[in-house]
This record gives sequence, structure tokens and C-alpha cells, in this order.
Amino acid sequence: MSINLTPFEHDVLCRGNTWVIADEDVLAQQIARVALGQSRHVQRILAGALLATPATTNSAAAGAIELLTVSAGDDPWHRDGWMFQVLSWIAAHRATPGGIIRAPHTNHAHKGFDGLELELDHKSGTVTAAVIFEDKATDNPRRTIQKDVWPEFKAFESGERENVLVAEMIGLLATQPNVDPDIAIQNVIWKNVRHYRISITVGDAHSDEAGRRRLFKGYDEIATGPSRRRRGETFHVKNLRQWMQSVADKAIAAVQVEVKPNV
Repeated sequence: MSINLTPFEHDVLCRGNTWVIADEDVLAQQIARVALGQSRHVQRILAGALLATPATTNSAAAGAIELLTVSAGDDPWHRDGWMFQVLSWIAAHRATPGGIIRAPHTNHAHKGFDGLELELDHKSGTVTAAVIFEDKATDNPRRTIQKDVWPEFKAFESGERENVLVAEMIGLLATQPNVDPDIAIQNVIWKNVRHYRISITVGDAHSDEAGRRRLFKGYDEIATGPSRRRRGETFHVKNLRQWMQSVADKAIAAVQVEVKPNV
């Protein structure tokens, strides 16, 4: 297992998990697979399946290595942000094995949600929660939440970008052959169906309960209602950029090992 989760619940403020990397080598291999376009394979492994390793071509490997590499003179934030989205996606599957969770895009420049998870009432076939992800790899977590995350969540709460949300939901529901998308999304206009999930890197100042309360202060004012609408996920990491580079190097090495000769 690559990531272990420890749940927390902070009264009405929010609930969620803290993450600890259980096996960095396994994590790097999973990131490599997602970079290769094999997120479905990783998803099935996370759900407990025992699968043979799929073949990898030289062209797929070249694209994955490009995704995992910061070019000379470029800022690492885009690459690191994408890798953190993959971590967030893995953690979401650890929390809900087999869940309906959108796979990460294999593009640093993708615009839109960082992630989306749907919860269904299987009896009625309707969506009971559309969980909108914001994933942030940052050295300034509280400022990032205030400046970048809260405005996004406020916009969704006010009904902005509802058309984008519906389109994303339909695309994700298309992967579920036993679900009628038209029935599933019929109650998405109700605000309480929109849930939120912040995943963010933290340092020592926000790694304990008191720190998390400071970090997520105001969450219950941005998205009102029961705490199940507000999820918070934290990953405590020292030397964030160096750690990201180390994992990227391991992921690149994993890609290179998987290339099959003469494919």
C-alpha cells in the first residue's frame, strides 16, 4: 500500500484524513502508471484486484517521462501540482475503494476541477453527493486556502459553473454502465448535493489538531450545512519541492524499467 489514512473529525468545521506515505517506491510506481495513461489499472489495483502488469511502449514512456520532468528554467509547481493530484486520487480510492472518482488528467495545463467523486443512492439511482476536489501542493497552506480555494468553493455554492459540473458528472457517469446519467443528476441543482474536499500539503504548524483547525478555519462559513459537506485532507511533508523531485525521479526510473524492448 502506498498511502495510509488516519481519519479525523473536527466538530462542525470539517472531517477528513491525514496521509502518511507507507511505501514511497510503490507510490512512485503508481504515479508512473498514471503518467503512462494506465490509471484504470492502478484504480483496479487499489480496489484489491491482482493484475498482470500491462505492456508499455517507448512512445508512451517518452510522454510519461516528459510529464514527470521539469525542463531547465521551468517552474516545478505545475509538475508537482499534477503529481499531488495523483496522490489525492490515490488517497480518495483508499478512503472509498471502488468509488466513482475521476481519473487524473495526463496534462499539466488541464483547466477545470482538480478531481470529482460521485456518491450514489443505488436504490434510486441518483447522485447524493458530487464531491469537488481542490488539490494544492504548497508551502503556504493557509494563504492558499484563503486566496485560491475559498473563492472557488464560494462560486460553486452560488451556482456558478453548474453547467461545467453537470458536464463533468455526465462524463464520469458514462463509466458506470448500470447507472442512468439522466436520473442520476436530476437533483444536482440542490446545493446540499455539492460537497467539497480540500487536499493540501502542510508543515509542522498545521500537522496536529489545533493546526488543522487553524488551517480550515472558516470552512463551515464557505459551505454551510452538515460537516459531511466539508472534507479536509492533509499531507505533512518537509522540504516539499525536494521530496516531489525525489518521487518524480523514482517514477521516471519505474517508467524506464517497464518499457518493453521492440514494442
